[in-house]
Amino acid sequence: MSNRKINNLSRQRVQQLLSAVGSDPAEDTAQVDFTEYDWNDPHYFDGEQLAKLNGFAQRAAKAMVTRFSDFCRSRFDVKITSITQHYAGEHLDNVLDGEQQDFFVPFGAAPERPCGFIGIPEKTARDWARQLLGDSEPQEDSTMELSSLEESLLMDLTSALIEAISECEAAFNFSLTGNLIKGMLPFNLPATEELCRISFDVRKADSEEGSAAYLIMPCGELAPVTGKAVRAADGFSANEVTRAIIDHLQEMTVSVTAQLDTATLTFEEVMNLRVNDMLLLDRTVDEPIDLVLEGRPVFSGRPAKSSGKYAVVISAMLSGDTD
Repeated sequence: MSNRKINNLSRQRVQQLLSAVGSDPAEDTAQVDFTEYDWNDPHYFDGEQLAKLNGFAQRAAKAMVTRFSDFCRSRFDVKITSITQHYAGEHLDNVLDGEQQDFFVPFGAAPERPCGFIGIPEKTARDWARQLLGDSEPQEDSTMELSSLEESLLMDLTSALIEAISECEAAFNFSLTGNLIKGMLPFNLPATEELCRISFDVRKADSEEGSAAYLIMPCGELAPVTGKAVRAADGFSANEVTRAIIDHLQEMTVSVTAQLDTATLTFEEVMNLRVNDMLLLDRTVDEPIDLVLEGRPVFSGRPAKSSGKYAVVISAMLSGDTD
C-alpha cells in the first residue's frame, strides 16, 4: 500500500466509491448499548467538557461558602445539585411559568453587555434576606414583598457571589449589571441560544433545609472553562463546511478485504478436511483477485509481496474509471 497521503478526495471519487459499495447499510445483528439522542436538548458540551465545567462549579461553590459565611456571620455549605444544558426559549418559558415568581440579578463584564444572571426563587430570597438580617425564625406572612433594605442586602450578597464565581476563572471579570428584578428576565435571549444552568443549594451548617438557587449563562460564555474553542459570530461558510466534511472523510478508516475466491463444498467434504489438504478455487492463477469493501468488490488486482508482507497491486476500479 502506498504511503502517499491523498488530499484530493473529489466529488467524482466519492460518487465512484458510493456507487461501488451501494447506499444500503451493512446488516448488523450485534446488540449495542446506546443512549437515545434527544434533539430537544442542546449538546454544546461533551462529557469531558462537562467534567471540567463541574470542576469549575465545585470551586465556585467553595468560594461562595466564604461569602455566605461572612455576610450572615454563620457557617454555610454550598452544594452543586445539577449542571444542565437547555435551549433558551423552552427553558426560560418554564422558569417564568412557575407558580412562584423568581428574582433575577444580571451580571457581565460590562454594564452594556450582561452575559448571565442568578435566579433566586421567591422562598430562597426570603430565607436569604432573613439570614442577612440575623433573624432565626421565618416570617409568618410569606406573601409580604421584600423591603428596600432586604433587596439592598440581597444585591450586596449576590454581588459577592458573582465576585466569587469570577475568582475561579481567569477569563471572567464579572460584576452586577442591573438591579434585582422579580418575575421578568433582565435581558432578552434568542430562543435558540444554548444555555447552561448550574443549580446549587445553600444550607446553614446546623440546618436540615437548604435554599435553592441557580446560575444561567450562554454556553459560549462558559466555553473558556472547558477549553472549548468558540467560533466567531459570523459562523461557517458553505465552503468551510464542505472542506470540513471532506477532511473528515479522508481521515475515516474502513476495512478492505483481499478476496481470492470462494469454493463450494458439501458438508461431508468440510467435515473430512485435514491439515495439508488442498482446496481448489474456481478462479485461475492468472485472474485478478477482488478487494472487497462493505461486502462488495470495489477494486481488482494481483497478488504480490512487499517488505516481507502479503500485498495486492491494484489494477482496476470495478465501479468505473480511476481518474
